[in-house]
Amino acid sequence: MTVIREEDLIQSIADAFQFISYYHPIDFIQALGEAWAREENPAAKDAIAQILTNSRMSAEGHRPICQDTGIAVVFLKIGMDVQWQAARSVQEMIDEGVRRAYTHPDNKLRASVLLDPAGKRQNSRDNTPAVVHYEIVPGDKVDIVCAAKGGGSENKTKMAMLNPSDDIVEWVLKTVPTMGSGWCPPGILGIGIGGTPEKAALLAKKALMAPVDIHLLRDKAARGERLTRAEELRLELMEKVNALGIGAQGLGGLSTVLDVKVLDYPTHAASKPVAMIPNCAATRHVHFRLDGSGPATLAPPRLEDWPQVTWKPDTQSATRVQLDTLTREEVAAWKPGQALLLNGKILTGRDAAHKRIQDMLARGEKLPVDFTNRVIYYVGPVDPVRNEVVGPAGPTTATRMDKFTRMMLEQTGLIAMIGKSERGPVAIEAIRDNRSAYLMAVGGAAYLVSKAIKAAKVVAFGDLGMEAIYEFTVEDMPVTVAVDSTGISVHRTGPKEWQARIGKIPVVAD
Repeated sequence: MTVIREEDLIQSIADAFQFISYYHPIDFIQALGEAWAREENPAAKDAIAQILTNSRMSAEGHRPICQDTGIAVVFLKIGMDVQWQAARSVQEMIDEGVRRAYTHPDNKLRASVLLDPAGKRQNSRDNTPAVVHYEIVPGDKVDIVCAAKGGGSENKTKMAMLNPSDDIVEWVLKTVPTMGSGWCPPGILGIGIGGTPEKAALLAKKALMAPVDIHLLRDKAARGERLTRAEELRLELMEKVNALGIGAQGLGGLSTVLDVKVLDYPTHAASKPVAMIPNCAATRHVHFRLDGSGPATLAPPRLEDWPQVTWKPDTQSATRVQLDTLTREEVAAWKPGQALLLNGKILTGRDAAHKRIQDMLARGEKLPVDFTNRVIYYVGPVDPVRNEVVGPAGPTTATRMDKFTRMMLEQTGLIAMIGKSERGPVAIEAIRDNRSAYLMAVGGAAYLVSKAIKAAKVVAFGDLGMEAIYEFTVEDMPVTVAVDSTGISVHRTGPKEWQARIGKIPVVAD
């Protein structure tokens, strides 16, 4: 009988979450390299180059790929003949492993898990508890999958109880555009079909843990081998989702997904549950087995297996912007899709800071920071280690701040914003009315972005942790004008243009 010791599980979990914080699965990164090679939209190609460069930098520097280091998700297949030598429950052992990983002094990870989610929403400070899924199987081993799932992609989860006669492909093609680009494409779609609603969601999440292998499925089809309905769906959806033209970061292009995964399960005759969960450009998971011989050994990927793509600021075609003397007239002159390199001081703030600002203004209180003619960056950075001024600091999903946009532009003196993904109609209207602009930084390039930050200090709301207001001093921080002062959004124009170019799906008029 195999005996699994408490410390072996704890250390394996800790090692796994450190490992995936800075190593992409090599199959994913190679698929991303192939997407970069075939991409024809310069803006999308540039975004993928930033993600690839960031990935290699993270692997070399052992620092997080993304500032959102995820909620810890663990899948366990526990052999029925396994015996535990432990004083703690499996959940408690896993939580201790997560705690060690996220508080590691050489690579501290961002704690994003909040307790009392419907109430105080208080940060647990160590990213516990983990979300754990158990399966009891024959055998005397424990197979484990650890995944760090970022909020930007989790928030785009979609679910439906279709009628038995409804078409799944039609639902997916109708639903994917509603997800926006906050899930940081190109990535992977996991689709669960059947069972019950919660089973379909679990199938979709499990599907994302498999390697990128759509190319093998294409080869199988080319050889004329028989495909299952799930395999047929994968191939059909891969082609048709990419034909939507959404592209990298939602800028329009040829690659929206690198793979589509489908798992199904028998269901009730009256039902067709379907769930869809995306994995983002910071896809992070690792698989290992415990057999009683000690903690798992995780073999790092070889750096030579990374695509030979290196991104550097384009100082020839991009416009350098001096933030410390920026005027409203300069902001109003920016054009949609224009590449900028930001220099000077920017402020940061996201959900919690915006809510506190809103409450203070409602009470007539003076704000602790002067936003007049300033630019705000929607970010929650990782804590710095060693000689860093800040840890990885990529953008967060901008649409979460849409409801605060008019308030910030009209009551604080703010003149521009930086985030990732598109803005919704409410924000775009406020931007247009105030002759402001929204700038997009690349999601999934957090370590690369942090290298442009030369100084950082907390200037307000320090009790909010990573959601505090910082002041960053930046040098050549790369951004793109995503919404200009007239309200033109590249997240609307880009995908529409590329969907028409690809020409496989009719373009729907606004």
